[in-house]
Amino acid sequence: MKFTLSWLKEHLDTEAGVAEIAEALTDLGLEVEEVTDPAARLGAFTLGRVLKAEPHPDADRLRVCEVETDRGVRQIVCGAPNARAGIVAVIAHPGVYVPGIDVTIQVGKIRGVESHGMMCSEREMELSEAHEGIIELPSGEVGERFVDWLAAHDPGKVDPVIEIAITPNRPDALGVHGIARDLAARGIGVLKPLSAEPVPGVFKSPIGVVIDPALKAKGCPHFTGRMIRGVKNGPSPAWLQARLRAIGLRPISALVDVTNFFTYDQNRPLHVFDADVVKGDLRIHPAKGGETIAALDEKSYSFAPGMMVISDDAGPESIAGVMGGAQSGCSDDTVNVFLESAWWDPTTIAMTGRALKVNSDARYRFERGVDPMHTLQGLEAATRMILELCGGEASEVVQDGAPLVSDRAYALDTDRVQSLVGMDIPAATQRATLEALGFRIEAGMAHPPSWRPDVLGTADLVEEVARVASLTKLEAKPMKRSVTGVPRPILTQLQKREQVARRTAAALGMNECVTYSFIDAAGATLFGGGTDATRVANPISSEMTHMRPSLLPGLLQAAARNQARGFADLALFEVGAVFSGGEPGEQEILLTGIRVGHTAPKDVHGTRRPVDVFDARADAEAVLAALGAPARVQLPRDAKGWWHPGRSARITLGPKLVLGSFGELHPKVLAAMDVKGPAVGFALHLAAVPEPKSRSTTRSALVLNDLQAVERDFAFVLDADVEALSVVNAAQGADKALIQGVRVFDEFVGGSLGDGRKSLAITVRIQPVDRTLTDEEIEAVGAKVVEKVAKATGGVLRS
Repeated sequence: MKFTLSWLKEHLDTEAGVAEIAEALTDLGLEVEEVTDPAARLGAFTLGRVLKAEPHPDADRLRVCEVETDRGVRQIVCGAPNARAGIVAVIAHPGVYVPGIDVTIQVGKIRGVESHGMMCSEREMELSEAHEGIIELPSGEVGERFVDWLAAHDPGKVDPVIEIAITPNRPDALGVHGIARDLAARGIGVLKPLSAEPVPGVFKSPIGVVIDPALKAKGCPHFTGRMIRGVKNGPSPAWLQARLRAIGLRPISALVDVTNFFTYDQNRPLHVFDADVVKGDLRIHPAKGGETIAALDEKSYSFAPGMMVISDDAGPESIAGVMGGAQSGCSDDTVNVFLESAWWDPTTIAMTGRALKVNSDARYRFERGVDPMHTLQGLEAATRMILELCGGEASEVVQDGAPLVSDRAYALDTDRVQSLVGMDIPAATQRATLEALGFRIEAGMAHPPSWRPDVLGTADLVEEVARVASLTKLEAKPMKRSVTGVPRPILTQLQKREQVARRTAAALGMNECVTYSFIDAAGATLFGGGTDATRVANPISSEMTHMRPSLLPGLLQAAARNQARGFADLALFEVGAVFSGGEPGEQEILLTGIRVGHTAPKDVHGTRRPVDVFDARADAEAVLAALGAPARVQLPRDAKGWWHPGRSARITLGPKLVLGSFGELHPKVLAAMDVKGPAVGFALHLAAVPEPKSRSTTRSALVLNDLQAVERDFAFVLDADVEALSVVNAAQGADKALIQGVRVFDEFVGGSLGDGRKSLAITVRIQPVDRTLTDEEIEAVGAKVVEKVAKATGGVLRS
């Protein structure tokens, strides 16, 4: 939303400058995005008088001028045809930046003659496109600042333009009058009332209006209009054209410019029809489907069933509330016009605009909400301006329907400002603030004005009072504790696990990602999703149609994007929710990580190698250890289909409790996700990790043993398909009190052992607890190890 300072002051009686107004607007919630102040870039230009102008000795079109300036008489070479003695010109001294030509003036020689400055044209100063000659001023003192002269004689050319960002809940601020109302409530001036004097009609309108009964309840409850005959259309006055150009609009004609003016001035979109083109009465009705119209943007549109249309007896004349038709548009030859002012349902307008892909100022305002009580008043104001600019005479007003009345009221509890916002504002000040914003206070109830559809409860009343009082005055105060002493922890066990998991994954050298919870159907199907249960009802794009069943798609997409930009070796992780359905409880928090490419950059030691399944296992085990998961787990080889079938496993505690999965990703998945090279990963169910049996805020005591540990090696002959983990777990369970650890250090397959057989060598570390073990006790532990392994795996001790 753009407006000029002078335009604002037509609605607000204030002496405040642009800086104070811009600061107040942002503080009120109408964030100022840009202030364009022409005076700021023209402040260095001064006035000078040409004393003498003689032909250049070496150029027919140049003149050597002596100019009286604030720095004395200066010689300036000028090529303008109107450079002559006696005129008052605008001078740019050396060192002054000229915005129109993007040049900083320097002392220089032009065809051998030294020039100490420049006399400027309007285009060089970005005041207009005029560049036939330099600026000639009818008055002015030597040395006077050019911006001061403009402010006194042509203020429109140095009128600051303010642009503010409008949130969807503030349609009233889409008009300059609404912005002035907020500033007046803050105390920066006094709001000037809008003129409400109706224009008497001198004849009956030959064009009537009828709203289809199907639309009166919602689509278009109120439509007004009147005919104005005998107008003389043409260019609008200079002040109106300058105002529209300042906010980025192109002046078209007086009739069209009036409608554009009121769109921005009072947030009242209007439309004018060439009355001589309209056949019969205007009818507002839902489209049957298939009707077409050539619109004012020189494009043709086809209506879908239910879209609102304004038609005459010959067919559609306007896309209701969005854009008018070209056939009934006004031109310089227009003599009789029909002026329309109506209220349209925001939802219907938004759906029509989106379906037809039409953007217009009218649609932008109607879909956010226009004041329904201002429909007739806006018609009268526009009629008055058309009569002043174009002449003619107005008919009586014709209308159908009635203004949409929404008399809401909410209890005004002046103590709630303190409890909700923490600001101490007197009750009288609160009432005065609301009344200044247009609220009506009666019997302790606040009635919002018709132009504020966003106020829907008592909390909104508090917000209005607080923002006008300025939230910058809010003092930070510590909240009172509900109990004395050290407060109890507020994080849940799962939230704590998320923190630990993040820190551990980062410590493993992985980078955290945050990806969308929505993915495309193909990606969801790859990872066990893509069903109707996780389909998004109103997706924002075709690539975000389903809730993600896994975190792997987002991580693999991030890896693919990085690989496309030359980053081949990656280690990424994410903590987030995955979804099995759309109902409560059909989601869980996972930690998922991937490693792609190689473990390290190339070096002289040859440590670089491709990532493999054991890297993923190590990552998963490190995170589980940090979470406090038991060290002894099972690794069944029946992971989901997106893992490599021979190089992956699940991590379980028993047959039902699944802690996660790890392994290489399936080559087909990598090809579908456009990821190159080896890729491994893991996915852990954070909520599945058992909680410790004893909860304590302190760590357990460190146990150090002064007795020397003993290691014994065992080599078992087994079937080739026996997992090493089964041997390790069996040996570990032989004596839980004395056996501190078991690890595999050798494997031999085939050879003299025969087909289908292998030898697996393990080291068992035995740690005495309270005394040194005898040889007999150590041998007894070894015998238990052999027995347990034989029972669990069928292995025999290798001779």
